[in-house]
Amino acid sequence: MSESIDNETAVEAEHGSDLLARISTEMVRAQKKYFGKGPESAKSYMMDDFLLIVMRGSQTVAEKTMVEFGREDEVRSFRQTFENEMTSRLTGMIEELTGRKVLGYQSQSLFEPEVVIEIFFFDENVGHEAVAATALGQLQDPSIGEAREGAHQDDVTDDITAD
Repeated sequence: MSESIDNETAVEAEHGSDLLARISTEMVRAQKKYFGKGPESAKSYMMDDFLLIVMRGSQTVAEKTMVEFGREDEVRSFRQTFENEMTSRLTGMIEELTGRKVLGYQSQSLFEPEVVIEIFFFDENVGHEAVAATALGQLQDPSIGEAREGAHQDDVTDDITAD
């Protein structure tokens, strides 16, 4: 590899890590705004034409209590219904952050471990260099893509627009 290719890859990795951190941070803010509680941690991963956002520790007290009562199906059903209603807001936020058209969105809630996974599918691949830079960066530095420090304690703002 030539030095110019290495420098280009480094620049793309830096841009990719900043973008992933912004995505994680904004998703934490959205969860706090609309669920009343944000996740304890969030990390984004982007490969080819999809984006994964993994959030841990996002259940509300009421949801945890319902799970204790064995009512996981009701909690999952409510979250799925709510996420379906939020699709245009969340996909709009991701499109604005990435500059890419979102073709599909899916959310999955797990209770053990307590994880929510948001999946966004884009209209086209980002290109080999950007994908390699992002993936390589996350292999070398596991903190790439995590929500920025303080995102979990920030006050909720009205930055996310209504439909």
